[in-house]
Amino acid sequence: MTAALLALFGGLLFALALSWRRERRAHQSTLRALERERSAREREIGEQAAAQERERIYHDLHDDLGAKLLGLIHGATTPQQADQARALLQDLRDTVSRSRGTPGTLGDVLADIRSEARQRLAAAQMELNWVESGELPDPPLRSEQSLHLHRIVREAISNAIRHAQAASLRVRVACRGNELRLELTDDGHRRVGEGRGTQGMRQRAQELDGDIRWTEGTAGGTKVVLVFPLPAAAG
Repeated sequence: MTAALLALFGGLLFALALSWRRERRAHQSTLRALERERSAREREIGEQAAAQERERIYHDLHDDLGAKLLGLIHGATTPQQADQARALLQDLRDTVSRSRGTPGTLGDVLADIRSEARQRLAAAQMELNWVESGELPDPPLRSEQSLHLHRIVREAISNAIRHAQAASLRVRVACRGNELRLELTDDGHRRVGEGRGTQGMRQRAQELDGDIRWTEGTAGGTKVVLVFPLPAAAG
């Protein structure tokens, strides 16, 4: 009888120990999960604070430098000087927009580029001939892709206004397979040489996994040809 009681008591102790061990493991697992959640929340708060600080800095830059650039635009003595300040102001706005992660599709980006090109060329008393061949796809673009495309076209327009002494610029947009082909052709003086502007355009084309080249235009000026692969359309 005593042996049976001892065996029963031992079994109860073993069951209690096993139950305690399981509860301890569950408690430790809960503590680890709470610790991970706390760490993730701290990182999130830190990232939000950093984003807010970046936004404040960008806002201050836009207000300060933007006002000065607007002053340069209105006080410029030549269309070339005004266009240079206008392009710098748009670069600043692009930087602020990218910091906010503003999304957009190819159609959105091309519409923005066309609007900016029309305004800049009109201010320089140049004609814009914008041609889109066929039906273009409209995939979403990442903010950095949008930025590179804007900057490449902006630099090409700057060269046509400031250096080529052109009267018009033709922009032709077409899609072949999954590649977008963008041609910008002016009717001014042919420009030859590698400067910081063209180097920057090459680098941005590489960031787009694309290719860019300069050839003689059909009207005697310069043709800039950019080709890069498009991302797959959503859905």
